[in-house]
Amino acid sequence: MTTVDGHVRIGDGREVALDAATLLSTMDVLGIDRALVAPGERCTAVANREGNELTTRAARSSGGRLLAYAVANPWLGKGALDELAKAADEGAVALAVDPVLQGFDLLDGLLDPLLEFAADRRWLVYVRTGTPPTALPLPLATLARRHPSVEFLMGRSGATDFWIDAAPALRHAANLYADTSYAPWDTVLSEFGRDPEIGTARCVFCTDSPYTVAKSELARITDWTIGEAERAAVLGGTVLGLLGAEQPAKS
Repeated sequence: MTTVDGHVRIGDGREVALDAATLLSTMDVLGIDRALVAPGERCTAVANREGNELTTRAARSSGGRLLAYAVANPWLGKGALDELAKAADEGAVALAVDPVLQGFDLLDGLLDPLLEFAADRRWLVYVRTGTPPTALPLPLATLARRHPSVEFLMGRSGATDFWIDAAPALRHAANLYADTSYAPWDTVLSEFGRDPEIGTARCVFCTDSPYTVAKSELARITDWTIGEAERAAVLGGTVLGLLGAEQPAKS
């Protein structure tokens, strides 16, 4: 079983910081094989080049264990696309979006050129949700339906006040996947798992480190009362498939 953390932020954040070396050490302790890394809030909002250099550099020096998200504020227009192209050339494999930090509405069309870029690259797109009015699960589902060739990861699955909208959003858009971070398995995750339109195959293990306790986020999945094949998909199989990545052989 390959365990992949679908979303971590590295670098300096507003409240906490996490460097690549510390992340890799924690992954070793917890048995997490790989992780997708995005930059912190400042780099997501304005210092996109700095953030992309941080994540792609960390990925290149990790021996394949870290995979880089790219960021670009869509208000930059063509400059955002140029930034994503540069990040792709440096090894980025997915796009991370935060409509609150970046200052746009999911349905106002501003993000569409970046999503077209992602579709051309077959990139997974992580979109943080949970903050009204611009970062909510149901508008994200509508956006996903507008872009059926893009696979979306619903960051934080609406945590916490908008968990109630996460399952309806997943039912509305088949190309939308749930982030397990913060979500209690006895309520939110169990609803995903038992719903035939969703199922565990559309759940992606994420810790959202350093904003959570990674050990607890992993235990949320290892303690979840699902079959081992389902658990393997949640812990890594699904996200590796979305990335088009091969699962590394275990020694």
